Amino acid sequence: MFMFVDLIMPFLSSLILIILVMVGVAFLTLLERKVLGYIQIRKGPNKVGLFGVPQPFNDAIKLFTKEQTYPFVSNYLVYYFSPIFSLFLSLLCWLCIPFFIKLYSFNLGILFFLCCLSTGVYPVMIAGWSSNSNYALLGGLRAVAQTISYEVSLALILLSMIFLVGSYNFFDFFYFQLNIWFIFLCFPLMLVLFCSLLAETNRTPFDFAEGESELVSGFNVEYSSGGFALIFLAEYSSILFMSLLFSMIFLGADINNFTFFLKLSFLSFMFIWVRGTLPRFRYDKLMFLAWKSFLPFSLNYLILVVGMKILFNSF
Repeated sequence: MFMFVDLIMPFLSSLILIILVMVGVAFLTLLERKVLGYIQIRKGPNKVGLFGVPQPFNDAIKLFTKEQTYPFVSNYLVYYFSPIFSLFLSLLCWLCIPFFIKLYSFNLGILFFLCCLSTGVYPVMIAGWSSNSNYALLGGLRAVAQTISYEVSLALILLSMIFLVGSYNFFDFFYFQLNIWFIFLCFPLMLVLFCSLLAETNRTPFDFAEGESELVSGFNVEYSSGGFALIFLAEYSSILFMSLLFSMIFLGADINNFTFFLKLSFLSFMFIWVRGTLPRFRYDKLMFLAWKSFLPFSLNYLILVVGMKILFNSF
């Protein structure tokens, strides 16, 4: 009986977590539309229900009940499954959150996150390729190049923090930040990490995978109804997780505290704020920023952290 409970509890907890993440994603889309509306001096959704609160659920019902269309010459099976796989990967990242109820205690949580992140490139690439559209293929190729480029500096920044803490476990980030947050110790690193997270999630000013002006809509141009909704959910679930990761690493990782969720919400708002403020980068400047600015900076910081660690351990 106890063994059955041990098996069923993580499954039920994961299911509840995924449902709550989906609800969070729904309200994040509402927040984005409201914030962008006020930035552009208009209202945003305000017709459905009270202040437009049920709007995301109406959108979800509309998208999932529309007829699924697919290009006649597409590679149908992979075209159909890549949005599902994309959402699955973005939800899989959420399992390495350091819950104090020990839902899953990952000793190598950061490695697990990096594995999920690097696998997330494939659904985008396959979605672009299987659509059999030049625009979609170009968008997919851009997304892959961009994600791989910024993943390098992101991994190096995380490696600096790992050397600082001496562990891959997110629990240790909580214990090390009880007295002082890492944002005060590594402020420049925090700025680079935030830019890298923007690039990883394909958000403005790095949204080259979805450039409306030159690629119609990017890698998801042939997707409609349910497929588009799943790609959309995957992107916003990633944004929420990146905000959570940022809060855990730099702003104290006390998940049981209400202020932690305020920090997470503020970071999600920052993603939207950046979108409402900045224009899109030029593609060569994007690559220049990744390889000529962020990579040398994160490498130098890594060497500095390792040097400091060796220096302190020798005394």
